[in-house]
Amino acid sequence: MRFFKTYFLPRIIIYFLVIVVGVTIVFIIPRLLPIDPIQQMIGQITSTGAYLDPKTLNYMIETLKELYGLKGTLWEQYWGFWRRLLRGDFGPSYYQFPVPVISLIRQSLPWTLGLLLTTTVVSWILGNVLGALGGYFPQKSWAKILDVISMVIRPMPYYVLALSLLLLFAYLIPIFPLGGGFLIGGKISFDLRSILILLKHAFLPAMSLILIGVFLWFQAMKLVVQSVKNEDFVSYARLGGLSQSKIVSRYVMRNAMLPQITGLALSLGQIFSGALITEIVFSYPGLGTLLYNAIFTGDYNLLMGIMTMSIFVITTSILVIDLLYPVFDPRVRYR
Repeated sequence: MRFFKTYFLPRIIIYFLVIVVGVTIVFIIPRLLPIDPIQQMIGQITSTGAYLDPKTLNYMIETLKELYGLKGTLWEQYWGFWRRLLRGDFGPSYYQFPVPVISLIRQSLPWTLGLLLTTTVVSWILGNVLGALGGYFPQKSWAKILDVISMVIRPMPYYVLALSLLLLFAYLIPIFPLGGGFLIGGKISFDLRSILILLKHAFLPAMSLILIGVFLWFQAMKLVVQSVKNEDFVSYARLGGLSQSKIVSRYVMRNAMLPQITGLALSLGQIFSGALITEIVFSYPGLGTLLYNAIFTGDYNLLMGIMTMSIFVITTSILVIDLLYPVFDPRVRYR
């Protein structure tokens, strides 16, 4: 009972408060865009030469406002948005009308999660392992080589690295495709051929993300390890005659991992922001590409659907890590 009152309940309250604030901001931001989706759709219809008498035009405008949740005052639109959100209904998309937003998200979400989630976890594991070893054995030649590579790659803007890989391995040396997630017009199945095609299309975007991510975690972990290895408990372990491998794994790395676990939670939450640049550069069919199209077409419903999804993922990942943190850090107690 004490755990519920002092540890669990405050975090759940903050969790829902963040979601309410985030969703409110998501509701407001699209309405600040200079694009009116209703007028834009009417303009497209009339540009084709179709004639709409005033009565039909007004009826169409009212129908579209209802579909896009733009009917009534701003306050009425806000509560209507929450009612639809709780039902999982974001309405139809504008630029792929009348396909529901939730259907578009379902189609794109597996591509983003498959690419971004995998690369985030892989780069976190590799970066932390290499960073721990490089921080504990800084005089090793391989550690110095990794330092040089990290100093070259880490400050590099992501889009520069991504475009360089694309030009080198898809244009100059055409080993991998220039873009896309699968063959145009191809049908995805779970056989070996389809899996190899998926991996081939995902290799360059995955490699660009892993290279940046590995050396980001490498540098962060190395700095933490260099501080931890001089702590008294590590000195006592050396004096006790423990092997270097046990000291690194059980004492140094375990303590240095604590801030990295918090960083992992934040990185998982940033999957959606990372998807935008990656998927645009490599024409990858995920949420980033979907968000890009939504911004430039003024698709209110699609914008709100994607951003709401990202808010739930970010806040939930941070909540889960926060609740599990005492498992990794014995100094934190459920009380």
